[in-house]
Amino acid sequence: MQFSIKRILPHLLILVGFVIVSLAYFNPVLKGKKIFQSDIKHYIGMSQQQNDFRAATGEETYWTNSAFGGMPTYQLGAKYPHNYIKKLDLSLRFLPRPADYLFLYFLGFYVLLLVLKVDFKLAALGALAFGFSTYLIIILGVGHNSKAHAIAYMPLVLSGILLTFRKHYIGGFLLTTVAMALEICTNHFQMTYYLMLLVVVLGIAYLIDAYRKKVLPHFFKSVGMLVVAVLLAVGLNASNIMATKEYVNESTRGKSELTINPDGSPKAVTTGLDKDYITEYSYGIAESLNLFIPRLFGGGSHEDVGVDSETFKFYRNIGASPVEATREVKTTPTYWGAQTIVEAPAYVGAVVIFLFVFALFLVKGRLKWWLVGGTVLSLLLSYGKHLGFLTDFFIDFVPMYNKFRAVSSIQVILELCIPVLAIFGLVRLFNDFESKDEKLKALKYSAIITGGLAILLLLIKSSFDFVGVNDGYYRQAYGEYGQSFVDALRADRQTFFTQDTLRTLLLVVLAAATIFGFLKQKLSEGKVIIVFAALILFDLVGVDRRYVNNDNFVSAIQVEKPYKANAADKEILKDKTHFRVLDLSSEGSRNPGKAAYFHNSLSGYHAAKLGRFDELYDFHISKNNMEVINMLNTKYFIGEDDKGNVFPYNNEDANGNAWFVSSLQQVSSANEEIVALDSLSTKTKAITSMPLESRTYTVDSLSTIKLVAHQPNYLKYESNNSNDGFAVFSEVYYGHGWVATIDGTEAPIQRVNYVLRGLEIPKGNHTIEFKFEPQVVKTGSTIALSSSIILALLLLGGLLYSFKKDQASA
Repeated sequence: MQFSIKRILPHLLILVGFVIVSLAYFNPVLKGKKIFQSDIKHYIGMSQQQNDFRAATGEETYWTNSAFGGMPTYQLGAKYPHNYIKKLDLSLRFLPRPADYLFLYFLGFYVLLLVLKVDFKLAALGALAFGFSTYLIIILGVGHNSKAHAIAYMPLVLSGILLTFRKHYIGGFLLTTVAMALEICTNHFQMTYYLMLLVVVLGIAYLIDAYRKKVLPHFFKSVGMLVVAVLLAVGLNASNIMATKEYVNESTRGKSELTINPDGSPKAVTTGLDKDYITEYSYGIAESLNLFIPRLFGGGSHEDVGVDSETFKFYRNIGASPVEATREVKTTPTYWGAQTIVEAPAYVGAVVIFLFVFALFLVKGRLKWWLVGGTVLSLLLSYGKHLGFLTDFFIDFVPMYNKFRAVSSIQVILELCIPVLAIFGLVRLFNDFESKDEKLKALKYSAIITGGLAILLLLIKSSFDFVGVNDGYYRQAYGEYGQSFVDALRADRQTFFTQDTLRTLLLVVLAAATIFGFLKQKLSEGKVIIVFAALILFDLVGVDRRYVNNDNFVSAIQVEKPYKANAADKEILKDKTHFRVLDLSSEGSRNPGKAAYFHNSLSGYHAAKLGRFDELYDFHISKNNMEVINMLNTKYFIGEDDKGNVFPYNNEDANGNAWFVSSLQQVSSANEEIVALDSLSTKTKAITSMPLESRTYTVDSLSTIKLVAHQPNYLKYESNNSNDGFAVFSEVYYGHGWVATIDGTEAPIQRVNYVLRGLEIPKGNHTIEFKFEPQVVKTGSTIALSSSIILALLLLGGLLYSFKKDQASA
């Protein structure tokens, strides 16, 4: 027992250290404050209705009416039965947000390096280098929580795979299963997909190595076990995966039936996202240097250049007071790179990059090549439209690549690979595999490459124009002062360029000097680790704090209740009937999740809306087609007068919750259906491209259909009609999960008017009910429960096997 405690004590101390560091960086959480994240603000607005329903009933709704006319909640934090892997995830994230994600960064990377047989002290150093990589901190600042969550589990997945390849079959299989299940449960399939690309690179490296060493049977046995592990991990997340798969086909990520754009021009037919949309956020090729020098291209889109800047002098020269000038320079548009918008540079660290280059000369074999391969592939794909031939190849031929946008985010792979190889540079420095001369040669080359690059950039600084893509706009916006403002901007951009390049050069010199001191036996191994820990923390935390710091934290109430009802909202909330709202105010434009927080809204904020509703919005709602707006039962508009005061407008022409039509017209295509809505009288006619016969109906003045009860996942109507009729409901059609019954007997729901539900209703008095009871959730939950039982039995079996093995060797 004493021996076991001695073995695990260092790791426990390291974990405690990770907790302390995580809480220290995000120390306002200790005072009850929460980080303000713009994306999470929108998410709270979108998910408010389902959260209210859960709190009121104790049940889960998988449908919300609060945004985009109505949509499933699968990507809005839906909770599924028997999702036990989520309970494990929540247990691991025991710290307050976002310290929990930072701790997960550290934990996962630490385990990965331990699996790679790195000493625990170097493993802890590597964890710090990975966790404080600027991009990983930035995404916590803006609220990309699921992305951060998925990245945090990537090293654990790699740990299980590597254990399996090292013939630790049971441990590797179980770790891969659990880690992959945790990775999938983060619900950020784009990051998981990028991890898969890295695993493919790793697999190729191991396959080549197995072929050379004539151990192919072991390789394929390992692959077989890993495939089973992944399948079991998928089973543990069956509900989420199956629901997402079902939904994605109906979302903007799926294939559209339309072949025309809103202006009538031909539309490129694709099974995924539009190519321009995929590559909108493409990393500039020259900006690769930002990985090494943070503000080489000006840093983020807007930076605080300070009171010693040329921009501050500009504002003072045109009459601004010191207070006004200080306020203005806090959001100076310093960025002059190729991207549309940048929160911060994707800085990996000058010290980490130096160690990475150092390792290139010392590390050999498959480890080096899968890490370098992953780094290069990640960097090249992040260029997107700037390296069109490669990006187009992946979009056109690599399965599922066209389902994801913001290609620059694939750099998370290099942000994982570079610190691993960097730490192995120190591993090789401390071991005796290479001679002292080889290490000195590696030091010389790495210092020349990294230090020389920094010096070269300083020497050729004058060859850069420091002109941003929006500088022309600023020239016009500032009128007669426009050129002076742009000149001041360029001067401050040059200052950033020089300051951060000198900073990087100094860090490279200090890192090189530390290694040189070790090789000359002036510094011990322990002191080298301490020096590098200090350098890496100074380097990365210093840059991170420029963008995510205590200023990002606010009182808990501001995060939990981010929206305040204005006068228009309060007036509309007095109406307790079922209707929709279209917010046309400037506040609604700035905060697209706000209307969904208070009302059933036609707008919202989501990366994967229902595709048909998105198309309807582009074709008609955005152009104020009142017939379409009315058929969605838009009872209120939130407007704004010329003084900025908001007011509610009661739209008395809204069609209501349901109505009988006199005719149903069948057209041959989705194109015809959506175009026909231009002139369709939606109160009396309906149109469909579904295989239904065109029909006419008799609608007398006494025919009625009214909504008598409603919840997000349930609607009840009562109808009275002396003739057989066809009713249109102002509810968004979704063909998976909604079940309609007439007097308890199921009736087929038809899709009409491109996005709405329609129903044939026989004459007489009837009760019509719509219930959202997705079969995919029921099936998925059963699979998840079965998979959880299997995993529990396998874990128990693995523990018994290990115990017997230890007993036998004792």
